[in-house]
Amino acid sequence: MSYHSEALIGELEGIARQIRVDILEMIARRQSGHVGGSLSAVEILTALYFHHLRLDPLQPAWPERDRFILSKGHASAALYGALGRRGFFPPEDFTHWGDLDCHLQGHPDRMKTPGVDMTSGLLGHGIALGAGLALACRYTGLRYRVYTLLGDGECQGGIVWEGAMLAAKYRLANLTAILDYNDVQLDGAVHEIMPLDPLAAKWKAFGWAVLEINGHDVRQVLEALDMANEIHHQPTLILAHTTKGKGVSYMENNSYWHGNVPNAAELARALADVRGQGC
Repeated sequence: MSYHSEALIGELEGIARQIRVDILEMIARRQSGHVGGSLSAVEILTALYFHHLRLDPLQPAWPERDRFILSKGHASAALYGALGRRGFFPPEDFTHWGDLDCHLQGHPDRMKTPGVDMTSGLLGHGIALGAGLALACRYTGLRYRVYTLLGDGECQGGIVWEGAMLAAKYRLANLTAILDYNDVQLDGAVHEIMPLDPLAAKWKAFGWAVLEINGHDVRQVLEALDMANEIHHQPTLILAHTTKGKGVSYMENNSYWHGNVPNAAELARALADVRGQGC
């Protein structure tokens, strides 16, 4: 079992709170965005960008960097929060999110945004693209790893499982998928609209190693990422149980906040919730 100090965990939890503030302010300012699924992925992105990924913000195209794909591209506010706080661009750029000529668009665009390795669009594409990048690594001689973040709603689509089969066939052990399993999608609960369970068993049946964690426990996220690095014969799925709208009391587990935007009073209440955590 890997060891991560209390100081590191506390530091990452503080960064996660800041990114939640960034998400809320970005979406409220733009009056557009997907707040619930952005908030549920914060600890995962924080652990990746501020500890685990091999990258250099001053060299976004460094060939040996680890690759990250945001398959659930509508959660771009969370990714932009991580990239901006990590130093790929100034956090002041958050105020221009969605402007016509801004490098921050509704979905991440690898041609515009420093640190974005793959443009997001059609839900479900992340596993297949991740498998392609992981397979390319084998032929180029580079040593990077590939990570892709999925939503649970998109796992209702067949394209996810086609990519999963491909990754298993080629035993792409340098590919790790992380599933943000918050059980809420646009119109309600995932388990009511199109149930996914037994989800862990399905991924195992498709030839993946599966690690199941609390996706808001930073220590568990870090340990799972470390464990995935030690699996050498198959791709790994980290099944991260999360809460839609995490950190904002009135948004949690509420499908209304999949894509709706808080007004001024709601924003103030949300920020108070987030800033009050850990104080």
